[in-house]
Amino acid sequence: MTASRKYHITTFGCQMNKADSERMAGILDEMGLIWEEDPYQADVILYNTCTIRDNAEQKVYSYLGRQAKRKQTDPNLTLIVAGCVAQQEGEQLLRRVPELDLVMGPQHANRLGDLLEQVLAGSQVVATEPIHIVEDITKPRRDSTVTAWVNVIYGCNERCTYCVVPNVRGVEQSRTPEAIRAEMEELAAQGFKEVTLLGQNIDAYGRDLPGSLPDGRHKHTLTDLLYFVHDVPGIDRIRFATSHPRYFTERLIQACHELPKVCEHFHIPFQSGDNEVLKAMARGYTQEKYRRIIDKIRELMPDASISADAIVAFPGETEEQFENTLKLVADIGFDQLNTAAYSPRPGTPAALWENQLSEEVKRDRLQRLNRLVEVKAAERSQRYAGRLEEVLVEDVNPKDPSQVMGRTRGNRLTFFKGDLGELKGKTVAVKITEVRAFSLTGEPLLDRVLVAN
Repeated sequence: MTASRKYHITTFGCQMNKADSERMAGILDEMGLIWEEDPYQADVILYNTCTIRDNAEQKVYSYLGRQAKRKQTDPNLTLIVAGCVAQQEGEQLLRRVPELDLVMGPQHANRLGDLLEQVLAGSQVVATEPIHIVEDITKPRRDSTVTAWVNVIYGCNERCTYCVVPNVRGVEQSRTPEAIRAEMEELAAQGFKEVTLLGQNIDAYGRDLPGSLPDGRHKHTLTDLLYFVHDVPGIDRIRFATSHPRYFTERLIQACHELPKVCEHFHIPFQSGDNEVLKAMARGYTQEKYRRIIDKIRELMPDASISADAIVAFPGETEEQFENTLKLVADIGFDQLNTAAYSPRPGTPAALWENQLSEEVKRDRLQRLNRLVEVKAAERSQRYAGRLEEVLVEDVNPKDPSQVMGRTRGNRLTFFKGDLGELKGKTVAVKITEVRAFSLTGEPLLDRVLVAN
């Protein structure tokens, strides 16, 4: 029944969602469906959704509305909403868009095949109940042939007052170190060169796995995992995200310093530079602790790239408190910062508070923060001028087909002239000739292809 049917997946949101989409695409490939670039030519449309910001959610509804209209004239069209909006809205989605065939939360990504079979048998299905996540045996349809995501922990046990993630992604569930290493070995055998270990709160890795050591320390931590997977032959680079300052340890920083394959790039959201706001957010750390983490990283790895997330105009945030965020950003000098104005999310405590700020204040603070971010990122970029950087080539520059693009160990996007056919998956020494706030251009030293595969 699925033979020769075509599918299209549109992904909104975070790296976890991208990884989930790759796994779901792998399941559809296995079922005999064929990937279709144009959503209007596909028979199975899957929206993998994000609910962390209201505008992402509204975009889903507008896309869905157009496909629902199409379904009225083409009853064979199968419409699926997966991910966080699906988990949050559940059956309400069916009431809002009755043309939907399947609503499935992120914990059910590995069950897509079974759920789709129920749909093809004539059922309208909602799968949002909490389940123990099945170990990942599907073969994802990876978007890249050079870099790959590997999930290490699903869910989140934190209760930040603004965040809907724990409600929609469920409790923390760690994969075993052996399963993670086996997936990395398989990726290496397929020619992948870089792996990003993923978790909504990756520093929580292993807390739910059994076992403790004689010194009372837990047997499985992210640090232990890095040591355990570091020597997988063929994998040249390892990254991890997303970190939580509450659980970020000195031992982890030491491991990143010691292990040559672990890239000097840390994504550690701080959300606010003000302690009172952090307390209202229930983040569990102070801005002083955050600064100590960054200081320690830079003490051991002065050149490390630091990226983060920040929220402005959280309920009750005063001008002075916002200026503490600006001060933190000015002092630290992030390589990259994902910024957002606070957006009330259903089912979160902060959404019900009466001290919400106006849209005008949100816009003003976001613009001011973004201007500062760009200035500081441009300053940080200057350190690359004239330097030799190791760039792992991933793809062609979409704006200039004569150039290839890849990333430095510090995750800085870098462009240079070259033939993708020759260089894809190789690490090239590139002399940086042009620096911008968020990307670089350089000249390759092709006699210095550092990893000739």
